[in-house]
Amino acid sequence: MAVLRCIFIITCSLIIQSAYAQNPLTETVQVTQSVLKMEINKGVNADDAIKALKSKADELNMKFVAHQPMSKELAARGIESARLEIFQFCNPYDAYVLAKFNPIFAAYMPCRISLVEDKEGKFWLVMLNLDMKIENKTLPKTARRLTKRVNATLIEIMTAGATGEF
Repeated sequence: MAVLRCIFIITCSLIIQSAYAQNPLTETVQVTQSVLKMEINKGVNADDAIKALKSKADELNMKFVAHQPMSKELAARGIESARLEIFQFCNPYDAYVLAKFNPIFAAYMPCRISLVEDKEGKFWLVMLNLDMKIENKTLPKTARRLTKRVNATLIEIMTAGATGEF
């Protein structure tokens, strides 16, 4: 099921890219097209999803570098909110290679995966859709291969979180 979900997400991403490639005058991207989003499976609670996310990241050599428990911070300020947490991961060597190629890539680092509770109480994992940058025609093959690997790793981490499997 998780593999099918990943295939579906990647296919949708390619369809979106194709649509934008056909219209070179398109300057803006809808925010929904710039992210990948996975619903956490029924029977998997948010805390288990987080454990699976972190465990899979560790297994795949993506260092867990930061955690921002946004909803807890809001609660400390007296603001009620749905659960929102941001997790940041990085492979230092990959980051170095990409930033060396072009410092602009540093803006995408570290890689973020957010846990978001929607209005219905469902939990989602959301991340930037790196495919939109990977297919950049000016990106050299080495950097393209590296970003594809990072993107695939992040999708694998998200899938572990969404299924609770690690």
